Amino acid sequence: QVRLVESGGGLVQPGGSLRLSCAASGFIFRLYTMRWYRQAPGKERELVATINSPSSSTSYEDSVKGRFTISRDNAKNMLYLQMMNLKPEDTAVYYCNVIGFNSWGQGTQVTVSS
Repeated sequence: QVRLVESGGGLVQPGGSLRLSCAASGFIFRLYTMRWYRQAPGKERELVATINSPSSSTSYEDSVKGRFTISRDNAKNMLYLQMMNLKPEDTAVYYCNVIGFNSWGQGTQVTVSS
């Protein structure tokens, strides 16, 4: 079955950086569009970034454009989210997701605070 395991979150000061990773299994990773979502306390889950297959074209939610970069390594079945210039409003649990499957991992907590 589809399995998604996120990692790389943590506590970081405003202006800092983090790199999130998502290990995917149970499907042919290179064939599928992948996404990062986040959910802040008391808010709905929101789409942050998308990377398409096979083009690897990307798109971003407006508030993270120019700060976040989504990428993938099809040889390793890995999805990444490089986050730079982090802001307190980026605090959330971050999840990866594969288009076409209703499967979610446990997420990884990102906290941006001084």
